[in-house]
Amino acid sequence: MNLPVILQYVESLGYAVFTNGVYNLNIIGIRSDEHKANSFDDRICVVYKDEHGWVTRTWEATTDPGSYWLEHPMKPTGTAILVAGQYRGAYKIGKHRGKYDALCQRGGPVKIYRDSNKDEILDMEPESVTEGYYGINIHRASTREGGSTEVDRWSAGCQVFAKPGDDGFAEFMRLCKKSRDVWGEKFTYTLVSFSNEPAS
Repeated sequence: MNLPVILQYVESLGYAVFTNGVYNLNIIGIRSDEHKANSFDDRICVVYKDEHGWVTRTWEATTDPGSYWLEHPMKPTGTAILVAGQYRGAYKIGKHRGKYDALCQRGGPVKIYRDSNKDEILDMEPESVTEGYYGINIHRASTREGGSTEVDRWSAGCQVFAKPGDDGFAEFMRLCKKSRDVWGEKFTYTLVSFSNEPAS
């Protein structure tokens, strides 16, 4: 079977890839090694098979918290930054902050760094890592047409789409709901580093 390159890479890291049937989603966050705190400089992609073969969809996103929450942490221990890795079955469709459908971290624990020094530099110190339920959801930023250009308050550690519509989050959620109808309510999310991500 000829896997798309990004799935070959995910598999090379020792993570599971989903190849059976249709709409069996591989949801992959690709974190840029630029580590710009307030930029949508990362990607979220979904790789799956439909009735015609492999499909890859990719959208602008951030996998990091915005400047506001880095400088004003919700917790005394610091702002959450999701650790790269694979989180099997950790996500379910639910209401983000009670408002709209998103992928919510309700199916399993994730690992996070805590950045506590209140500056705009993303600190990912191994000694700060903890594991648990932190509400690291996968959701959208602004609903305005064209989406958002800066992260600001949209992420306190969540994985956030820049664009809300059919060229972004709305399309992502349609795919998630199709997948749920076939494969059930739990979703796996895999976060990898852009510096190691294959070129094509």
